[in-house]
Amino acid sequence: MNQKYCWNRDEIGQPDCPMVGVGDEELPVSKQQRRLEICGECPAFVNDLKQLNAENNPIAPLLTDLLNENRRQKTQIQSLVSFLDNKTLEMRFLHELGSVLQSSVDLDEVLSVALTAITAGKGFGMNRAFLLLCDRAAGILGGHLGIGPSNWDEASLVWGEIVQNDLNLQAMAQNFRQNKLSSERAKFHDLLEKLSVPIANKEHIFIKALDGGRPVMVHGAFQHPDVPLEMARLLGVDSFLLLPLISRNRRIGMIIADNCITNRAITEEDMHSIETFAFPVAFAIERASLYDKLQVELNRVTEAGKKLKEQQELIVRMENMALVGRITSSIAHSVRNPLMIIGGFARSMLKNSQASDPKRTFIESIIAETHQLEGVLDEILNYSDSLYPTRDFWDVNQLIEATLRDTADALTSLGYATGYSPGHDLPTVYIDYKQLSYCLRTLLQNDINSIGSDLSIAISSISVEGSVIIRIQDRSRHISQTELDHLLIPFSETRDLGVGLGLALCKTMLDKQGILFTAVANEHNGIHYSITLPTSKEEQP
Repeated sequence: MNQKYCWNRDEIGQPDCPMVGVGDEELPVSKQQRRLEICGECPAFVNDLKQLNAENNPIAPLLTDLLNENRRQKTQIQSLVSFLDNKTLEMRFLHELGSVLQSSVDLDEVLSVALTAITAGKGFGMNRAFLLLCDRAAGILGGHLGIGPSNWDEASLVWGEIVQNDLNLQAMAQNFRQNKLSSERAKFHDLLEKLSVPIANKEHIFIKALDGGRPVMVHGAFQHPDVPLEMARLLGVDSFLLLPLISRNRRIGMIIADNCITNRAITEEDMHSIETFAFPVAFAIERASLYDKLQVELNRVTEAGKKLKEQQELIVRMENMALVGRITSSIAHSVRNPLMIIGGFARSMLKNSQASDPKRTFIESIIAETHQLEGVLDEILNYSDSLYPTRDFWDVNQLIEATLRDTADALTSLGYATGYSPGHDLPTVYIDYKQLSYCLRTLLQNDINSIGSDLSIAISSISVEGSVIIRIQDRSRHISQTELDHLLIPFSETRDLGVGLGLALCKTMLDKQGILFTAVANEHNGIHYSITLPTSKEEQP
């Protein structure tokens, strides 16, 4: 079919025009629309235009000019549409980025989002980025974190994962923080240390950019007069971007970005796009850093408040204990004098009485009860003394051996067998020697009346994690844990087990020294005591 001047017809059939495709059903019946959209690119129109030129038709040059202008405008429109699409994506990206940065106060999360945004294809699409933060105390702009592949193989793997997972910015940043943050820190550790620069070095390009507060594009880094050659070799790229992070005129740090893998040129448009991202990142980093410092201060104040409360409670307890000590001491001294007189008279009468004297039994009972009361008074006075322990460093083995010598006669007379397994090379312990010695004697000569058939006591000492533990296994006494716990309360009394302050006084003395004391009872295996002694002053409360 003759296509000549088909562009000048009012209507054409769809099969008559090779430029009409699927979805262009309106073009065959709309001459104006057809001319604007498809005729200019149609081979038939181009042939007709050539023929008109050959015939010297005066309309041919006009049509040529109109066609060229139409093509130029279409190119501009397509360029504007592409630009608007890119800006729309950029605005959406910045909105998503801003939402994350505004809501987060976790420094690692902020840094993960910031560096992911720099390097993600959905973000600014740079290959690699390094974050340097200002450390005012140390006076340096120090390398803190890096992100990006080291070679093509790693880049292909990482970018393939991103395309496959199709995550948004927040999800990519979260994945980076959870799975790659530590490894990226380790990978770039040495490089980040070498990137650190003293803030006082005003001639260094990093500090110049930071002081200027504007992004700096570096081209020809290996020949650049402001870039040290070792710095260019360290980065290994000829072009990179310096992005200062400034928040309210405070220098927060700097981001260094480059395309070390693709070697794609960094354009002015790239620089301006990333520049809009600098302020929210700087503000978010500053806020997260301040939040971390606030948390540290809050924890410090909370701990100080807790210690103050403990000190106040300790003062109250000490005042109460001091009052108890004064009362018990006063009572004990008031009772002791008449008790000594009674005991003295009884012993004198017993000495002068005949063995056949029927009153001798009563006198012996008076002496025995007097002796028991004197023991109770000693315990009361020891309880008063226990409120103020005097500690120093002592050898545990020597203390235990001395205690066993002091109690040997009494235990042997009662039929007890004792065995001691001393620990070797034990460190000295920080204790009140007198009080611990009293406690050991009390545990060995316990007044619990429930006696079994196995009259044996095993003692051992061992060093465990900076402490020395004394273990005493008394197989002769068989009581329940409930009854034993009752005896650990001062002035407790049971009908079957006895009365007194012995075990309770031991626990009180050891507690005042910050010494852990445990007593575990088994009705079949006896009582197991454990005393954990500190080896340094720092362990004392």
